[in-house]
Amino acid sequence: MVKIKNALGLFDGISCGQVALQRAGVTYDTYYASEIVENSIKITQKNFPNTVQLGDIAKWREWNLENVDLIIGGSPCQGFSAAGNKLNFNDPRSKLFFDFVDVLEHHKPKYFLLENVKMKGEWRDIITEYLGVKPILINSNLVSAQNRPRYYWTNIPNIQQPQDKGIFLKDIIEDNVDEKYYLSQKNKNFRSVATPFALTERRTEEAKKIRREYQHKYGRDFSPRRGKELVARNDGKMNCLTKTYSLKEHTLFDNQNIYRKLTPVECERLQTLPNGYTAGFSDSQRYKVLGDGWTVDVIAHIFRNIR
Repeated sequence: MVKIKNALGLFDGISCGQVALQRAGVTYDTYYASEIVENSIKITQKNFPNTVQLGDIAKWREWNLENVDLIIGGSPCQGFSAAGNKLNFNDPRSKLFFDFVDVLEHHKPKYFLLENVKMKGEWRDIITEYLGVKPILINSNLVSAQNRPRYYWTNIPNIQQPQDKGIFLKDIIEDNVDEKYYLSQKNKNFRSVATPFALTERRTEEAKKIRREYQHKYGRDFSPRRGKELVARNDGKMNCLTKTYSLKEHTLFDNQNIYRKLTPVECERLQTLPNGYTAGFSDSQRYKVLGDGWTVDVIAHIFRNIR
């Protein structure tokens, strides 16, 4: 076990950072969280009732904090993301990065960590210049069933790539799924959906191997159309979760060849969170906060280097 004084999570979301600290064996006196989304705060307090919520990061000058050893955060990515408008620092959400910098300079913690999406080199270099450390690019697919490449800027020393755990979507799906997750006929007419059970046409040996693995696990053929090799993404992973659940990107076949959505528990497993971590809220809210969260085992891998 490693002991630090106080930790501060900025843009804290559902506090995946606290789960990661716990998993890495890092203890702390007080965990402060800056978050403004009400349901995210409720989920955090359900799982970590001792969390001290501070509210909007824009009001950080009003906070009275001492002995902050660790500051972490994933500043809003919409300005940098390919899924956003690519406004970079002109996006008012992504400009909040500079508040992260101000808080960092004010408290001067022993350690810090900033996470963000893959972005243009010129934007990445601006962040690097302000933080004074180069990022490491880690894909969550090494520790989970989700393809999720992210940059991590940190002064925690000696960070290397995590060991590949070899986890695939077939390993994390639920056995019994409520019928409400099955899609209506009108939603079944996708031409191409990048999912781990079907719908991407491949004829590579690697893809055929993945398909055979699914057939072995579920005891039947998953091809919905005759004469086609329909299998997973080549890596057998699910696409990156986002705050808006996409039927095109996150739909799969079950073992009856019926289209269905991922369940919230399966999304928790994609983020390597405990089952039921977001329970007690609507599915739409659970999808949203999970897509905004971190892959816990990546963060825990980084935190294990805190000394």
